Amino acid sequence: MTVGEAGDALFAAPERPPEPAPREKKPRKPLRNERLPAAEHPVAQVAVDVNLAHLDRPFDYQVPEQLADQAVPGARVRVRFAGRLVDGFVLAREDTSEHTGRLGWLEKVVSPEPVLGPELAGLCRAVADRYAGTLADVLRLAVPPRHARVEAETPTERPAPEAPEQHGWGAYPRGPALLEALAAHRPAHAVWQALPGEDWPARLAEAVATTAAAGRGAVLVVPDRRDLDRVQAACEEVAGADAVVALAADLGPAERYRRWLAVARGQVRIVVGTRAAAFAPVVDPGLIAVWDDGDDTLAEPRAPYPHARDVAMTRAHRDGAALLVAGFARTAEAALLVASGWAHDVVADRATVRARGPRVTSIGEDDRQLLRDPASRAARMPGVAFEAARAALGAGAPVLVQVPRRGYLPAVACARCREPARCRRCAGPMALPAGADGVPTCRWCGTPDAAYRCAACGSPQLRALAVGSARTAEELGRAFPQTVVRSSGGGATVLDTVPGGPALVVATPGAEPIADGGYGAALLLDGAVLLARPELRAGEETLRRWFGAAALVRPASEGGRVVVIAESSTAAVQALVRWDPVGHAATELASRTELSLPPAMRLAAVDGPPPAVADLLAALPDDVEVLGPVELPPGTKLPGAEERTEGAERCLVRVPRTEGRTLARELHAAQAVRSARKEREPVRVLLDPLDPL
Repeated sequence: MTVGEAGDALFAAPERPPEPAPREKKPRKPLRNERLPAAEHPVAQVAVDVNLAHLDRPFDYQVPEQLADQAVPGARVRVRFAGRLVDGFVLAREDTSEHTGRLGWLEKVVSPEPVLGPELAGLCRAVADRYAGTLADVLRLAVPPRHARVEAETPTERPAPEAPEQHGWGAYPRGPALLEALAAHRPAHAVWQALPGEDWPARLAEAVATTAAAGRGAVLVVPDRRDLDRVQAACEEVAGADAVVALAADLGPAERYRRWLAVARGQVRIVVGTRAAAFAPVVDPGLIAVWDDGDDTLAEPRAPYPHARDVAMTRAHRDGAALLVAGFARTAEAALLVASGWAHDVVADRATVRARGPRVTSIGEDDRQLLRDPASRAARMPGVAFEAARAALGAGAPVLVQVPRRGYLPAVACARCREPARCRRCAGPMALPAGADGVPTCRWCGTPDAAYRCAACGSPQLRALAVGSARTAEELGRAFPQTVVRSSGGGATVLDTVPGGPALVVATPGAEPIADGGYGAALLLDGAVLLARPELRAGEETLRRWFGAAALVRPASEGGRVVVIAESSTAAVQALVRWDPVGHAATELASRTELSLPPAMRLAAVDGPPPAVADLLAALPDDVEVLGPVELPPGTKLPGAEERTEGAERCLVRVPRTEGRTLARELHAAQAVRSARKEREPVRVLLDPLDPL
């Protein structure tokens, strides 16, 4: 180093040490009782449990840092709403809110369990929009109440089911193709018409097991507990007991929530249940199936009154799942799915139907029958019915007698002037119960009237207008004194099965037990009464009941016979004789289309006091068609009313099917206006009601 260089180095500025990296600011921990917004996604969108139409939207709340990890989407929370604490569900977490004012805080996370996933939340919102309801009402149907002890239980691993090696779908030309589509994850839509005597629980079990073995979930909805027990047993036999969960309303709160959580957590892929099971949160659903969609128990009696079939259709469309609507009979709604091309028929050929079905006899089908028994058209049980019963009992087979009415004498009238007997207290219909020593009793209020006299002529004498199942069993016991008579339903214990020996089984519709080896004969009584009911679906419902009973009878080759006590010229009787539910449903759909009736049109029923109904209808567009009003039956109780509403009326609103969503949106908006004004008079809105009349 030279002298100059040494001098420069001596007077050079000292090198500065490197500056330390800036420290990351950690969020300050909140002090006790202090609320600070969460560091990430501090805004929660909450669906509050308030069923007012004008508040049917998510509300934004601030998430405190203490609850940031627990307030996950789908969790149950409590928030302060209008000055009081209410329950709710977290729908999503966001960084910002569109609300410009001050946000409230999440008060509590009731449970961090994500019970309301995005798929279930979207389905509930779609169902609410379809039926002009609120999300809060649908969530009450879809998500069961919480049970804390069940959430703390350790989940158990369950094995995945295997595909069935054999199946019984070969009798249907498109049956094997349906199973192939389920195994290949294709969203097939089908309407299946089960053959007479078909083991339909086994066929449905094969379909859901095929879906689950392919790695997707399956939901099977049935009308009642009896069907649920049969389907559950069939599914457990095919897929294993650990692979199936049954959901029903009669389960205790803990057991129901335990099974529901097993489905939501993805432990179980196969769900069978009644109407609420259509919302079951199966992971990656591949098949949604509904059995006997014409049964009125599949329609929810609580707002917004969704039908399980429509929920299944909505879910299949949203999730890309297969849909299977099945039954012995066919509804006009199912026929519309096929006619529109959205679904395909899965039916057997006519030769197979004839080979499997029983022989069906109606009243007046030929002149020879009328010559042998001229009074057959007027008799409740004509000679041909007695002949069929004696032949089946003689062959050692049981006989099924279907009676549409329960009780002893469910409807009575004055013996002199034929005026229907009415209660002097509430004007309800009078009936004669069994063992009541002839004392008429009101069917509405239950008040007996030992001193009854006709209001028109003063006569104390009564005559039967209708005969119930109890009286029928009594009369059959006298007609067949050496034969065992069993009753199922109609006030008696509902039997699941009966032995295969000779016996008379009197059952109400839907309560028919299964006989070992099948029934030798079935007598379908009071057909004219069923067909004459003033209902839109009278013929369709009657035929559904008949097919359900006739399917339990042996084939004609084994002596099976069905006698329907109804005029042979009616369309429903002819469909039963030919065993042609598909043709009857197509004809029914064509007739309703010509008359602008559902399902060809969307129909809404608006019930309530006349001023309230008129106020709601005034908010609808002018291009909707309003029918009515007509008075509702006396004593109708509307939702939200403290007591029964007298003088309530119903108006029908009809629009083309393509305008159904618009109608639902307009009805929801009209209800929102009424709830915002705090109108006290209750109004009930039903879209696509089962009985618009």
